Amino acid sequence: MNGRRFPVDCERLRRDIERNAQFGAVPTEDGQGRTVLPGTKPNQRAREHLVERMIFADLSVDVDAVGNIVGTWAPEGCDPDAAPVGVGSHLDSVPEGGIFDGPLGVYAGLEAVRAMQDADVSPPRAIQVVSFTGEEGTRFADGVLGSSVAAGQLDVEAALELSDGTQTLGEVLRTIGFHGDSRFDASDLHAWLELHVEQSERLEQMGVPLGVVTTITGTSRLRGTIEGTAEHSGSTKMSERTDALAAASEFVLEMERAAQAEAGADGTAVATVGELSVDPGVVNVIPGTVEFSVDVRDVDGAVIQRLVDRAAETLDALEADRGVETTLARPYEIQPVEMASVCRDAVHGAGSTLGVETADVHSGAGHDTMQVATVTDAGLLFAPSEGGHSHNPLERTYWIDCAVATDVLTTALYTLATDGAGDANRRTKHEHTQ
Repeated sequence: MNGRRFPVDCERLRRDIERNAQFGAVPTEDGQGRTVLPGTKPNQRAREHLVERMIFADLSVDVDAVGNIVGTWAPEGCDPDAAPVGVGSHLDSVPEGGIFDGPLGVYAGLEAVRAMQDADVSPPRAIQVVSFTGEEGTRFADGVLGSSVAAGQLDVEAALELSDGTQTLGEVLRTIGFHGDSRFDASDLHAWLELHVEQSERLEQMGVPLGVVTTITGTSRLRGTIEGTAEHSGSTKMSERTDALAAASEFVLEMERAAQAEAGADGTAVATVGELSVDPGVVNVIPGTVEFSVDVRDVDGAVIQRLVDRAAETLDALEADRGVETTLARPYEIQPVEMASVCRDAVHGAGSTLGVETADVHSGAGHDTMQVATVTDAGLLFAPSEGGHSHNPLERTYWIDCAVATDVLTTALYTLATDGAGDANRRTKHEHTQ
């Protein structure tokens, strides 16, 4: 291990995050909120500010075709043939989201570079600070848009043609001035780290200041319909009804039961019916059609498949028992992804060097790292979330926790950036088989 301490500046990091919080800020009674959707004016301002901060820190800045921002620090004496180490996250948010989800990872990465500069060290590998486009899935795609392109999972031209119903991604990127010509290729990285708020209470409950993610949960999203018959609510006997919403209610409860059975006392399986659209949606008409969505997650792909199968079996049973007609599609699927041992070891080692306790945890939420991990060694760090709040203005990670996590991130990055540079065994993008 090349573990050592670096002068991370907590106040500098805090100023960066608080300044970023002003872009798209929304009024709240408690906490701090922001709405920063990809390609909007607040997103443009957040991007421009990040670029300014990168340039001020002597990073060279590139923007790729889908708007991914990459700031490269190649200190004097680094090996030009050595693959760089990447670090970062995203700047976009959900509507009325918090101020830490995404920006902490981007600005902690930048602060890590500045801390190394302040310590006057020159790691043999360059370090690239990355802000990916559209991680949250609030516009143009279901999520992890920019990192999907960077990992080769989504074609550049296909990404640029994604539409929100009014504009395409390509159009809005040109409008805000963040449509580049190239593609940031994550497989060119030697390794990758992302720092993120936990979005759960586990670290807070354990009293541990840093989580080291072992596996990022897989996700399957289902969409379906249940067709009954819309009839007058007063003149149709209960025995003569084909009520689509009543059938949907049974489906919702069965998915809850199935996920609870798979999860057990301490399991990681979850299933959520988060959307129901009822037609005609009138107080005196029996529901004729229900459209629904299901979000299924676990760290075990086999468990996800069993829950998806259970959804299909339940709909078949409802057709037989209630006379409804159903459909089910699976438009979104990401398999669980394990984090690379070399990255986990670097983080645990950094914690040991700094006297910071670390704990292995899984991630129940998806992150850009799950895409990057398909093409190179990748790791994910968690800082504690007060009360587990996230995706709302109550989201909060104490500044001291942000600083401690950034301390560990910096030392881990330095370890990876000094790992085997110029070595004949250096991994290339064609050798990665994770």
